[in-house]
Amino acid sequence: MDSLKLSIPQVRLQRSFNISFSNQPMPPSRLKITCGLRKIGPRKPMWRSRVLSPEAIQAVQSLKLARSPDKLVEVFANRISRLLKADLLDTLSELQRQNEVELALQVFNFARKEVWYEPDISIYSDMILMLGKSSNIEMAEQLFGEIEKEGLRPDTRTYTEMIGAYFHVKMIEKAIESYESMKGSGCIPDKLTFRILIKNLEKSGEKELIATVKKDCLTYIEYPEKFLEEVEKTYPKRRLLNIV
Repeated sequence: MDSLKLSIPQVRLQRSFNISFSNQPMPPSRLKITCGLRKIGPRKPMWRSRVLSPEAIQAVQSLKLARSPDKLVEVFANRISRLLKADLLDTLSELQRQNEVELALQVFNFARKEVWYEPDISIYSDMILMLGKSSNIEMAEQLFGEIEKEGLRPDTRTYTEMIGAYFHVKMIEKAIESYESMKGSGCIPDKLTFRILIKNLEKSGEKELIATVKKDCLTYIEYPEKFLEEVEKTYPKRRLLNIV
């Protein structure tokens, strides 16, 4: 697998314990990602636990309390390396939730080197969501570019998170490019996709683009008139442009 170069501060780790990206190729995922209309919202990762175990909680706390590169190395060597798969992935999920970007990236890198690791599109989507919220658009783009190298395909949620990331940093043209790429790839935009598009285009006063997106709702969304009424009620400050 090609190395993913992320522009974040990296801790200096001992040779015997390196959590940077591995240069060894990863096996392609056995899962086949199929794009389609989701009726129950974004797919939740199957590996995520509902309640953090004491081990995962302690791992998160230890990582956050590590004030130096040497201490961080010690935490990875003595605590993170001993976590079971579910606890390690729950640790990653909790770091994402707390927007601990650098720590989450390092735990993600570490997990990718574990013998049990298989590329999972849900993990990538979660990482892109976190990076987008943090305005780390370059890292989000780099991670998105790694997906196919892992033997995966971006799905509806992955594209939607990337669209949201672009809007977060006011990159409207890139957001629309991602939307068009989503449709071109065969992925079907869902209600969340259209809510993000309409909300942000309305804020930017992009009337022509709003009209185009709303017309797409007729193709991709069941009961589009009802859906658009709900969207309009959600954002009452400015009436959204009606479909022509």
